Amino acid sequence: MELLVYCASSRPGTCPLRSLRRGTLPTQTRPGALINVVRDVSMVIAGWHWAGAARRIAERSVPLPSEAEQYPGPRRKYARNQQLPVPHSIGVSVSTAIGSLAYKPDRLSHSMNESISRPFTALRRGASLGCAALVALTLNLPFAGAATEDPLKQEIIASVDAQAEALANLSDTIWRAAEIAFRETKSSDALVRHALEHGFRVTRGTGEIPTAFVAEYGSGKPIIGIMGEFDALPGLSQAAVPERSPIETGAPGHGCGHNVFGAASLGAAIAVKELIESGELSGTIRYYGTPAEEKFFGKLWMIRAGAFDDVDVMMDWHPADKIEASVQSTQALVDFLVEFNGQAAHAAADPWNGRSAGDALELYTHGINAYREHVRPTVRIHYHIMDAGKVVNVVPDYAKIWVRVRDRDRAGMTPVYERIQAMAEGAAIMANVDHKLTLISGVHEILPNRTGGAVLQANLEALGDIEYTKEEEAFTRAIQRATGKPEVGMDAVVRPLRETEENPPGGSTDVGDVSYNVPTISLAAPIAGKDVPWHSWAVVASGGMSIGHKGLVYASKALAMTMVDLFRDAQLREKIRAEFDERKGDYEYEGILPPGPPPLDFPQ
Repeated sequence: MELLVYCASSRPGTCPLRSLRRGTLPTQTRPGALINVVRDVSMVIAGWHWAGAARRIAERSVPLPSEAEQYPGPRRKYARNQQLPVPHSIGVSVSTAIGSLAYKPDRLSHSMNESISRPFTALRRGASLGCAALVALTLNLPFAGAATEDPLKQEIIASVDAQAEALANLSDTIWRAAEIAFRETKSSDALVRHALEHGFRVTRGTGEIPTAFVAEYGSGKPIIGIMGEFDALPGLSQAAVPERSPIETGAPGHGCGHNVFGAASLGAAIAVKELIESGELSGTIRYYGTPAEEKFFGKLWMIRAGAFDDVDVMMDWHPADKIEASVQSTQALVDFLVEFNGQAAHAAADPWNGRSAGDALELYTHGINAYREHVRPTVRIHYHIMDAGKVVNVVPDYAKIWVRVRDRDRAGMTPVYERIQAMAEGAAIMANVDHKLTLISGVHEILPNRTGGAVLQANLEALGDIEYTKEEEAFTRAIQRATGKPEVGMDAVVRPLRETEENPPGGSTDVGDVSYNVPTISLAAPIAGKDVPWHSWAVVASGGMSIGHKGLVYASKALAMTMVDLFRDAQLREKIRAEFDERKGDYEYEGILPPGPPPLDFPQ
């Protein structure tokens, strides 16, 4: 009987029989076949009486055997890698599976007046929790709330589990659409539609970007925000298979996992929204649909429009190949175009009549490459030649190059940027042509927040590691083999909170600009195998199947659990703000972007 109950509630990919042979069973579960039967019974036999009983049971503390000896240090809700004895884990499974009934979205309550829907939601949750407690006590099994020591976070976990299939479908919809910067129409529409279906108020066109939007629920303070990205990368079309196989050659693909990013953040916002709806939290949850992160940095125009001005704390995450509460910075960056205009001529008959824009471009790139020897090790310079002539027998009268400069912070980046601008003028003089510089946009480095990172870290340790099936591990190793990486599979172990490094790893994001306006907490969660090339087909493949879905569910839970802490604890918010103020100092934020609307029609 106990084994059958556990099988009905265990999450996909878990093998109870294999775990049973070791004498243990995993603690994390999701709703299963037992739910439908118990739901109908619970709604009949339980009510407000059971709500009170469930709350009392959920709030009691039941220490786990020998936890202190096995996992020294501060007490945690779940120790990483912890395995509970079989009877205990069955109890957690039963109560989690049944209790999760209470947290599925109730379409009926959305159409009710708020004064009616809140008591209705509380009744429904209480009924299901009460039935879960009744079954657990009848079978002499511990109730899940005792194991987590936090009823609201248990509700968050159950809510995300109940949403898992819908969120995976949402992620896959965005994955299939694979739309590049400022053109994410289908992806934005899918996210907006999902938010509206769950009772959010949606404002579209934020910052004069048609695909940007803000979805919110609740009222008043605190206002906790969470960001979701959804743009793809050009040229990375790929099927969800472990070898290079474009769906459409040359088409875009989600090589940075933004399909998972946008869906997971919205799932977290929905889980928190349900707690606000039931009256268990108060304030406003706000989801930011932020387009064009990969190329133009759409958040810059949203910031300029004031979209983040009243937010207390912002949540952020990014798909990765690891689990980590990120307290590292990123690189500041500036993007600009250089155009050279000369005089065309026949390359053989009268080249002396020509003034070559191509010559200027070559001289310019030579200057950039010679300059690399004389910059600090943290500096990165990239360029993309966009036009250098059309045919070989014409002296080109036009050339264009996209240039990107990075350093560990804006203070270091700025003098390099100024020097490379001067080189463009020098190249134009040598080739006897005209030149024009156009700023596209630029981003700040991320301002880390260790106070917020520590809160996120505690929730990661509560969730523990992610487990994968043999098939998923084989899929990952096949990709690692195809990309020349060690065949080690997934790396989904919760890392400890690291010290913040002086020099950040490579990479830039417009989240940095948000972090200079609002205290920001960042998460990394795995959707691809360890050390696979990022911005490549390998990430597209993993992000479009169950490996990406598991990272989605995990991130959604961790983000939402951390938001529960932020909503409940005013002192915590004050400490996070105090660190933000100290790190920012007297720096006056100014976005790196030209005046006027975003470059929606920029050739791509």
